[in-house]
Amino acid sequence: MPRLTANQSAPLDSRQFLLAVKRLADSLSYGTDRSPFLGQGLEYVQSRHYVPGDPVKAIDWRITARTGKVHVKEYESPKSLPVWFIVDTSASMALSSTKVSKYQLATQIAGGLALASLDRVSPVGILGAGSRELNIKPSLSRETILQWLHELRNYDFSEPTRLGQKLLALNPSLGERSLIFILSDLHDPDALPALKLLGHRHDLVVLPLRDPAEDALPGAGFIRGREVETGRETTLSAKRQFTSLEALTTSLKKASLDHFPIHTERPFLAALRLYLKSRNLLSR
Repeated sequence: MPRLTANQSAPLDSRQFLLAVKRLADSLSYGTDRSPFLGQGLEYVQSRHYVPGDPVKAIDWRITARTGKVHVKEYESPKSLPVWFIVDTSASMALSSTKVSKYQLATQIAGGLALASLDRVSPVGILGAGSRELNIKPSLSRETILQWLHELRNYDFSEPTRLGQKLLALNPSLGERSLIFILSDLHDPDALPALKLLGHRHDLVVLPLRDPAEDALPGAGFIRGREVETGRETTLSAKRQFTSLEALTTSLKKASLDHFPIHTERPFLAALRLYLKSRNLLSR
């Protein structure tokens, strides 16, 4: 019978954790534009007659040539997108065969991305995808971010996943287009339909977290997990709880959902930074 441990061993103290999150934020931000004009660039609005003081580079040469009078282009700076982090706080996120669990990694990545987003004047919000009530609307307050990061570090080993349910509840409350990061092992069978629905209106980025032991679990029958702090053991159905990474990524591709798997035993920072940069995600 495969065996996993609910790994929260040797946790970082608050100061170490904050330093780790800040280093991650700096690394993810490295080489990206910190301009407050965010989004897919400036959007063209109209052309108008030139007035003294207008920059030469703003001249609309096409309309100027057609009318014989100098015109300049006017642009509108797009607003920064609110950024949401949906963090799976359920018990399966702590089951681990490696030094760092999926849950620990998800918390650090959420914190790093949140601080990087704040550097670009994008308000940041958080939603816990377990049974706990953790729903903080997007804010530009650094203190608010540090507060919910601290709350995320307090873990409940009996918490079930409610990712699909939480996403469906969040969707109608989002009044404007948002950038949404999903950090989860996606063990909730109701998650994919909810993700597809959310992806119709918003920019969705799914970061599935994967423990190496999970690749051997589908079809394995039953697994036994143990909580480090309490020593309490539990038995789960592997066939019901776990799916292969290949099946998971295939489902995400079919749903046209942008995704980047993160493995707990592999370095991820350079590849994640390249992924975010290639999709211009930290410049929105």
